Amino acid sequence: MPLHISKVAVGCASFSALRNRQARRMRDGFVPVLTRFRPKRADELIGGSLFWIVKHRIIARQEILGFEDAAERRTLIRLDPAVVPLTAAPKRAHQGWRYLNAEDAPADLGEGVAGILELPPAMARQLATLALI
Repeated sequence: MPLHISKVAVGCASFSALRNRQARRMRDGFVPVLTRFRPKRADELIGGSLFWIVKHRIIARQEILGFEDAAERRTLIRLDPAVVPLTAAPKRAHQGWRYLNAEDAPADLGEGVAGILELPPAMARQLATLALI
């Protein structure tokens, strides 16, 4: 099983904002994300995903294609352009990135239901409690 990482989508208020931002950043068939430190377990992360946190919920993921050295001793994470919506799961915000084991990762949401991620977090929790989403 691949290893994953989670990261806060700073400045994004919703799934659609994240998807639009990543589409704007795409170049040469991938989306670049700069990070200060290269993960020590980078080889295990290739084929895994970067899980995005928005408003204290993991709501989306992008497959990790690879890593490159960047200017000023930074690391560039190469992500697949496809932003996959997830069954939202609570996650506290953190600085930088954190490892995420496959068994702790939320499931993909599926096609055509990404609008659920636009709901306010409190409403989404109530609907999930009632088994409506």
